[in-house]
Amino acid sequence: MDQASINAIRNAEIPAFNHLIGGKQVPASNGDTMKVVSPIDGSQLTTIARGTADDMTSAIASARAAFVDGRWKNMPPAMRKRVMHRWADLIEEHALELAVLGVRDNGTEIAMAYKAEPMSAAATLRYYGETTDKIYGEIAPTPNDILGMVHHEPVGVVGAIIPWNFPLMIGAWKIGPALALGNSIVVKPPETASLTLIRIAELALEAGIPDGVLNVVTGEGAVVGEAMALSMDVDVIAFTGSGNTGRRLLEYSARSNLKRVYLELGGKSPHIIFNDTSDLAKAAKVVAGGIFRNSGQVCVAGSRLLVQREIRHDFVKAVAEAAKMLNPGDPLLLETAVGAINSEVQLNQNLEAVQTAVSEGGEVMLGGERVLAETGGFYMEPTIIDGISPDNTLFQQEVFGPVLSVTQFDDEEEAIRLANHSDYGLAAGVWTCDVSRAHRMIKAIHAGVVHVNTYGGPDVTVPLGGVGQSGNGSDKSLHALDKYMNLKTAWMQL
Repeated sequence: MDQASINAIRNAEIPAFNHLIGGKQVPASNGDTMKVVSPIDGSQLTTIARGTADDMTSAIASARAAFVDGRWKNMPPAMRKRVMHRWADLIEEHALELAVLGVRDNGTEIAMAYKAEPMSAAATLRYYGETTDKIYGEIAPTPNDILGMVHHEPVGVVGAIIPWNFPLMIGAWKIGPALALGNSIVVKPPETASLTLIRIAELALEAGIPDGVLNVVTGEGAVVGEAMALSMDVDVIAFTGSGNTGRRLLEYSARSNLKRVYLELGGKSPHIIFNDTSDLAKAAKVVAGGIFRNSGQVCVAGSRLLVQREIRHDFVKAVAEAAKMLNPGDPLLLETAVGAINSEVQLNQNLEAVQTAVSEGGEVMLGGERVLAETGGFYMEPTIIDGISPDNTLFQQEVFGPVLSVTQFDDEEEAIRLANHSDYGLAAGVWTCDVSRAHRMIKAIHAGVVHVNTYGGPDVTVPLGGVGQSGNGSDKSLHALDKYMNLKTAWMQL
């Protein structure tokens, strides 16, 4: 990837995108469309189909028909593996195209997007492709005249609702294991970042995934997402997004067929710095990157800085200096450290969060303003707000933007109390040279992922799941397969 190659395609015309149902491009049943606006400059890129409930019903029917006739689930596992590997290869072959398309759609800086989107998605699909012929049944320890067997079977039709911050990466976390087990799937992309998911679905067909096995329906969550969740013919919903939507999905499950609902929701992750940290300069840079990369639009972003009193002043100053190096700019330039906010709506929510924090006694140490407004795009300075108490709104509520709160603590006990003073429990970070303390913190912090002397970076081999109001179940790793399979017992008298 180089700047000349990016420049050659950054302004390429983007055709209108339709649904992908039953292997065919299908417009909305009522012909309606939605504008796709680029956060880079506020311009219209193209349109996508504004799906209807009937469109979602058609896609679910297509997925069900494909599952029932076994065109994918009954394909020999080794053959499914070859198809998934071929799909991963095609995504890698089109990686630059996909990365640029995604950046134009959601604003992530290109250097991050290339690795975190197409390259990550390809690696995830290849990882789960490898599992297709390595999932064994079980023989139970029974009396000699009994044979007890446990079969692992696909659940049927999976509905995946994907967020806008990393649609390919997070989409692959759900699509990969669901397809590896032989399920059919309907994907509902985010309204403000649909283009790359539709494109990789087209590549899936090229790779040999049969028609109807992978379907994509675009549109508003309140319409097509609701139709998916209320369907009597969807067996599992896998969702990443807001807590409010997650609650509605659980309600819709109760109102329909009691489909299983797996939720990866918000986070308000603590990043804890003890005074015995050996390299505070490195820690400061990692803290800044952990909240300001992708403009803070990362579910595990370390948005609450908890720093020990003795080093607070100097450390916050070091984080601010590191943040000043992460200036927002054109996300399609390789030199840009931080790209755009996904939408004007999200930008305004971020700015309102800053105003609320100040009104509650917080002090803005850095940033807090919109920048580059003259471009027409949606950009915000990295923002640090000091003096945040545990009861402040900024301490409790997720912003999903480049806003870091700072709270001091005196000792390990207080650090644990502050870290756990949240409804969320997605991720955390701890910096210390005391190995015993590190293990104590890992055990004491209520979070699905705890980083020690680093932040971010766990790959597909380990699970990502939250506790509390951060959700249930896990994406990534072999554990993710459990969400998309049923266990069937066979009990035989010999």
